[in-house]
Amino acid sequence: MTVVRCDASHAARWDAFVARSTAASFYHRFAWKAINEEMFGHRTAYLAVLADDGGIAGVYPLVQVKSRLFGNIACSMPFVNYGGPAADAADAERLLMEEAARVCAEWNVDFLEIRSRHHLGDGLPASAHKVSMTLDLAPDPDTLWNAFKTGHRQEIRRGYKHGLTARVGGREMVDEFFEVLEDSWRHLGTPLYAKSYFERIADDFGKDIRITVVYAGDRPAGAAFDGLHGKTVEGMWLGSRAEYRHWKIGYVLYWELIKEACTAGYTRFHLGRSSVDSGGEAFKKKWNAESMPLYWHYLLRHRKELPQVNVNNPKYELAIQVWKELPLAVIRRVGPRIARCIP
Repeated sequence: MTVVRCDASHAARWDAFVARSTAASFYHRFAWKAINEEMFGHRTAYLAVLADDGGIAGVYPLVQVKSRLFGNIACSMPFVNYGGPAADAADAERLLMEEAARVCAEWNVDFLEIRSRHHLGDGLPASAHKVSMTLDLAPDPDTLWNAFKTGHRQEIRRGYKHGLTARVGGREMVDEFFEVLEDSWRHLGTPLYAKSYFERIADDFGKDIRITVVYAGDRPAGAAFDGLHGKTVEGMWLGSRAEYRHWKIGYVLYWELIKEACTAGYTRFHLGRSSVDSGGEAFKKKWNAESMPLYWHYLLRHRKELPQVNVNNPKYELAIQVWKELPLAVIRRVGPRIARCIP
C-alpha cells in the first residue's frame, strides 16, 4: 500500500470509498476540499491509501487554518462536526497518520487537531469534551413520538399552538436559513461565515443537503441545514431568532426535522456535537438521542499544553460579549473574515 496526496483526478475513487466505509462520514467527502480552498483560501492535503489494485483503502482530509488571531493550525475537519482518518484496517490508518505528521511538518503548524469519532490510540493526547448526539429513527415518526416523555410531548404541542409552520427544501432556501442563523449567532456572540459559503455547500452537494425553515406567520423564525449521507442525516447548522425562543420554536424545529428524516427513510440522525454535560446535550437527550464520545486528538509540535480554541475559554469571554453589541453592518463586514480563522 502507498499513500498519495489527492487531486481532482482521485475524487471519484475517494467518494466511492467514503460512500461504502462505515468509518467515513459526510464530512469526509471530496467536495469539502475545494470548498475550504476556494471559499476560505485555506491549504488542504487530502491523503489516501492506495491498495495494490488501485482502489482506496483509507482517506484522511487535512486543512491548514493559518491566521494572526489563532496561529498556524491543521485540523481534520474544521468548521464541521468531525473528521479524522477513515480506513479499512489499522495498517492503512497508521500510514495515513504518519503521512499527516509529515504534512504538518511541511506546513510547520503549531498543532494538528483531529476530530475523530473513534479513539486513535494513546500515542496522541486527546480531549473528550465533545459528544455526538445520535438518534435512531423509525419509518413511522409516531414510534419516536410515543417514546417521548409526556412533558416533552407537551412542550412540542405548546410550540405548535403559536401557529408555527415548517417547509423543507434545498438550495432555494439558503436566504431564509441564513437570515435566521445570522440573528441566532449574533446573539451567541459568534462570528458567522458569509452567505456565499452556505450557497457553495448547497451548490456542490445538491440533493444531499436539506434545509428546513420554521415560520412565525410569513417570517422565518427557526432554521436548520443538514447533510444527507447514506441512511444518515448529519445535523450541521441550526438556529432560531431570539425573539421567538419563548414560543418553544426549538421543539417544533427538531420535531419537524425528525419527522422528515423518518418519512424519507433515514435510519439515524446525528443531531450535531455538544459539549459534555452542557445544556445542548441535555436538550438533545430529551429526544432520546444517545451520547457518543468524540475524541479530539492532538499532534503537538510547538506547544506542550492542549489548545483551547473554543467559546468556553475564559480569554474569549470579553470578545463574545462585545460581539453581541456590535452593529449588524460591522458584523456582516468583519464576521466572515474572523469566522474563516476559527476551526
